[in-house]
Amino acid sequence: MTRPNIVFIVADDLGFADLGCYGGRVPVSPVLDRLAARGIRFTQGYANSPVCSPTRFALMTARYQYRLRGAAEEPINSKSRGSTTLGLPTDHPTLPSLLRDSGYRTALIGKWHMGYPPSFGPLRSGYEEFFGPMSGGVDYFTHCSSNGAHDLWFGEEERQEEGYLTDLISRRAVDYVDRMAEGARSGTPFFLSLHYTAPHWPWETRDDEALAQEVKNNLFHLHGGNIHTYRRMIGHMDEGIGWVMDALRRHGLTDNTLVVFTSDNGGERFSDNWPLVGGKMDLTEGGIRVPWIAHWPAGIAPGGESAQLCMTMDWSATLLEAADVAPHPDYPLDGVSLMPVLGDANHEFPRPLHWRMNHRGQRALREGPWKYLRVDGNDYLFDLSADERERANLAGREPDRLAALRANWEAWNDTMPAIPADATISLGYSVKDMPQR
Repeated sequence: MTRPNIVFIVADDLGFADLGCYGGRVPVSPVLDRLAARGIRFTQGYANSPVCSPTRFALMTARYQYRLRGAAEEPINSKSRGSTTLGLPTDHPTLPSLLRDSGYRTALIGKWHMGYPPSFGPLRSGYEEFFGPMSGGVDYFTHCSSNGAHDLWFGEEERQEEGYLTDLISRRAVDYVDRMAEGARSGTPFFLSLHYTAPHWPWETRDDEALAQEVKNNLFHLHGGNIHTYRRMIGHMDEGIGWVMDALRRHGLTDNTLVVFTSDNGGERFSDNWPLVGGKMDLTEGGIRVPWIAHWPAGIAPGGESAQLCMTMDWSATLLEAADVAPHPDYPLDGVSLMPVLGDANHEFPRPLHWRMNHRGQRALREGPWKYLRVDGNDYLFDLSADERERANLAGREPDRLAALRANWEAWNDTMPAIPADATISLGYSVKDMPQR
């Protein structure tokens, strides 16, 4: 098999159950639902963090984000513009740099959120092309970040464009596929990171431009939104993904293009996380368990469903193996390739997953059906196979198991750098719905 083209799609703050194929209550995602039906859907997949930029560090490096100073921010905020420390170091190998050096064409279209030029940026970390915002959330019409600064870029130059950001990103992605198609057919594959800002706040649909002007600049994030607007935003993103899939089909590239879809963390105010509790900023399941869909007709049988434990950095390792690219010998991967599962949805292997957060002193470990969690100094033990809602704390009933998992987490944590004393927390909308011990 020739090396596949890769389209890695990341939504922003999408809830676990927002999509139809994950039990969504409203039909907002027909394109993604079809991709899941014709590919494989993971039910026990996670993000590396319950906030934006730390997960993206893991995605880029296929390593635990805790290894890098910039990822200790929860998350990086727009005040870091000009910093020489808060970003993805340009000398660190990345998923796009390794693919580029092996002959792939590379582009990021959409959100970056890992530091600002001139010290950091997509073009300095393996991407040949970039179009999108550098920061976290931007207004969909004015393209201004939370501090009121314009934040839409083409390469390292600010770009003034009119239009709804989700559609601008989708159309730019279609243009990229169109331009890369001839090379892909003749043996030069491409890697497209398609990182939407949807459905991250401000909650605006295509029809809300007048409202956006009214609450623009540093006031835009006060817009309260509603669940109907939020769902339409998911629909706009899904439609754009359909445009990209149509472009792949038009150029005869669908069969050997590996399309992966996920979210950077769990949902926020209007998200549907059922049956999970918690959300963004929390290490409860609603903050870290996310959709994972993979579609690749040449390599994945349709209709697959997997309960394999995995997290963001595992998918980065998977893409490297799919592309037959070795990791840099000086930067061993923490991610574990899922290629055996893509080839056989019934294949599973043990995969412990670890998290930590400065916010509320949180820590978590998922091992098999068991989850160890600490929040605000309280320890919890859950059997997720029987209690996905994390309602029955078994810490008192199974002290030996709790002690073993806690020791496992502490042994892992000893291999990671300490959380810097000057790391900041940018609080989002957190759902503090934790049962007391």
